Amino acid sequence: MVRVGPDVTAAAFARPGTRVFDMTGRPIRGWIVVDGAAVAEDCTLGARLDEGRALAADLPPR
Repeated sequence: MVRVGPDVTAAAFARPGTRVFDMTGRPIRGWIVVDGAAVAEDCTLGARLDEGRALAADLPPR
């Protein structure tokens, strides 16, 4: 599960093995779930984590 933000969500869904993060029956915007097999097959774990880090770096401090 990675928080990528609403601006990157569409691009994230274009990759194989990516789906909406939905634990309660209501999708959470800006969050994705990546199938473990998809990450292992295409070796993009680092790239997906970089998207999450980029979003976190742009968030205001709490």
